[in-house]
Amino acid sequence: MDKTYEHPIEVTLNVVCGKWKALILCHLLDRTMRFGELQKKIPKISKKMLAQQLRELEKEQLIEREIFPEVPPKVEYTLTKYGRDLEETLYFMTEWGKEHRDKFEKSGA
Repeated sequence: MDKTYEHPIEVTLNVVCGKWKALILCHLLDRTMRFGELQKKIPKISKKMLAQQLRELEKEQLIEREIFPEVPPKVEYTLTKYGRDLEETLYFMTEWGKEHRDKFEKSGA
């Protein structure tokens, strides 16, 4: 089913919307990471939710998963070139959050 977007920001929100996707992408901006490393960086996310979000980001071609033929299997996640296109957007979202964190923490919003 094709999606129609009324405004360009809807495309961006569709990709990074939600609590976890943008956070995962921000961590992967720094370096390639394994599942367990991501879970340590985002302790409030469940394994099931992390796996689901990683699958969605891979389907959207923002990250790639590399599986190494080892026992136990080693899997690494890396931003794709396409995913790196969000770097500036994620940076500005992070900076805005830094500037306004106090307001939202105090208000409970």
